[in-house]
Amino acid sequence: MKYKNRIIVITLIILLLIYGINQMNSQSTPDIEPMTDTSETEIIDVQERDDLEKIVIDASQYSKPSDEIIREQLTDLQYKVTQEDGTEKAFDNEYWDNYELGIYVDIVTGEPLFFSTDQYKSGTGWPSFTKPINLDVVTFHEDNKLLATRVEVRSRIGDSHLGHVFNDGPIEDGGLRYCMNSAALKFISYEEMEASGYGFLLNALESLESNN
Repeated sequence: MKYKNRIIVITLIILLLIYGINQMNSQSTPDIEPMTDTSETEIIDVQERDDLEKIVIDASQYSKPSDEIIREQLTDLQYKVTQEDGTEKAFDNEYWDNYELGIYVDIVTGEPLFFSTDQYKSGTGWPSFTKPINLDVVTFHEDNKLLATRVEVRSRIGDSHLGHVFNDGPIEDGGLRYCMNSAALKFISYEEMEASGYGFLLNALESLESNN
């Protein structure tokens, strides 16, 4: 009889131990999977243009004015875009549907940035280009202000915020879309280029226009 009682007691102790272990496990903090960043960093493969010999833009010819002068020369929107990294409204800006022959320059410094022959109808509501005049006149920066990482484009001398570059441009022209703010640009028409000091770009523009 005593032997049977011992068996019962031992069995009860084992059951209690098992119950206690299960209770401890159920109350422990469950494993939490680490949060992963679902945003994709867009890889932009920028390359020098191959439709012209490289055009040298002399950086020494352009300079950035003081902030006081910039505020005097620019509109509130132009200042917000170029100096405070703002964005103008789509379809409600000066150059989104401008396809006149000429060049676009930095509104702050006048440094040449884009040929009009590289502008195309992107349907986005902002002036869009397949490439800059050359890669020297712009700089590229990682932009994490939104959920997805973007590639910001700024002007070389003025350090003006121009816009962003994306991988959804025309494949036949390199596959890039330089989505710019009109407020960061000034358009110089073909007829005005010589008198405005951009005559050195006329031959290149004419060559691109004849090949379009």
